[in-house]
Amino acid sequence: MNKYFNHQLTLLSIICLCCGLSGCTTVTIDQVQHQEIELVQGDSIVVIGRRSGSDYETEPELISCIGEVLAKSNTSLNVIPEEDFVDRLYPWFEPRTAPTQVRDLSRLLSYDKIAALIDDYQVQYIVWVDGNTEKTRSAGSISCGLSATGVACFGFGTWDTKSEYEATIWNYKTRQLVGKVSSVADGTSYMPAVVVPIPIIAPVQADACKAMAYQLGNFFGEKSVNSPEQNTK
Repeated sequence: MNKYFNHQLTLLSIICLCCGLSGCTTVTIDQVQHQEIELVQGDSIVVIGRRSGSDYETEPELISCIGEVLAKSNTSLNVIPEEDFVDRLYPWFEPRTAPTQVRDLSRLLSYDKIAALIDDYQVQYIVWVDGNTEKTRSAGSISCGLSATGVACFGFGTWDTKSEYEATIWNYKTRQLVGKVSSVADGTSYMPAVVVPIPIIAPVQADACKAMAYQLGNFFGEKSVNSPEQNTK
């Protein structure tokens, strides 16, 4: 019997290092888990970004970041690089052909060649990440001009940035939705200018990546990884 887990975690970050040339960021994580995770040693996970044609895509650098941090934070996990997976399975994970719902996997896997390629990777879970990072507000102004010592700038600027992402976890072998993890990061960056502008940037997307990867690491915790012998008992 599948158990239902509902876990909500709020991370109030954390990174208020304005004096250290870093802006302030707040990160909120939510998680809903519908089923227990069961991984056998050798099983793999692939993290893929959602895309809708040429006008929208979840940033590739964010997907790479999540995969790298996830692999480092939990060495028992085998995380397949998105680029390798998508390129080898081209064009089946391109925007026009990629499965949008877990039941679409059955249609995709009706092609024996595609099923064999995915099986070569020993994929157990597919993680789809959807979202983006955007500037939400800006204020202030900075003006620059010539002075006796050269070009000088004076003023103060500030802007807010928001990263909002949701990861949907599919069990590839059972064709079921396992759960979801969302990461929302808000940050404020500053640029004071007294002769020389000094950007104090909030690493909003990087913090959203780390928080998402951290929570996915807990989702696919080491306790869920069993040896083949343990799994068959």
